[in-house]
Amino acid sequence: MTFFPNALSACSQTLFRRLHEQLNWGQYQVRVFGRVHPTPRLQAWHGDPGTDYGYAGLRLSPAPWTGDLTAVRAAINRLLHAQFNAVLANLYRDGTDHMGWHADDEPELGPQPMIASLSFGAERRFLLRHRKSKQQIELNLSCGSLLVMGGALQAHWQHRVPKAARIPHPRINLTFRTIEPA
Repeated sequence: MTFFPNALSACSQTLFRRLHEQLNWGQYQVRVFGRVHPTPRLQAWHGDPGTDYGYAGLRLSPAPWTGDLTAVRAAINRLLHAQFNAVLANLYRDGTDHMGWHADDEPELGPQPMIASLSFGAERRFLLRHRKSKQQIELNLSCGSLLVMGGALQAHWQHRVPKAARIPHPRINLTFRTIEPA
C-alpha cells in the first residue's frame, strides 16, 4: 500500500463538479450474504471496450471514457507506471453513503491487482482490516489524495468507508483498475 496525501497539487473543485455532472451515476442492486440490496452510494463504470466487471452478483459493461477521466487516467498511469483500462467511480452523496468491508479480489482483476483510488470532495475515513489478525489501519482520504493498493493486499486485507453522519458534503472516488482479458 502506498499513500500520496497530496497527489494532486491542488484539489480541483471544477473537476469534481464536472465529474459529478458528466458521469452517468446509478444505484445498482448487489447480492450480499444472499440478500439483494441497493448499493449505499452511486456508481459509474467506465473503461476500454471489453472491460466488463462483476462483483456481488452485479455485471457492469463500461461506458466510454470521458475527456476528464481520460486526462486523470493518463496522469495516474504516468505517476504509477501503470496501464489502467477501467475506472469504478463512486459518488458518496453525504456521510450516510458508505461501503462495507470487502476486498477487490474478483477474478478479472488478476491474482495481485493494483487499485489506484483518487479522492475528490469531502474527506472520509478509510479503514483496512487484516483478514486473520483483525489489525486495522485508518487513513483520512482528503481531496486530492491517492491510495494505491497492490500486490497481495486484496488477498490478506479488507477495506471499507464507514458512515459519517456529520458529513453533509459529497465525495467522488475514482478507483482505477486493470481488467484482464477473459
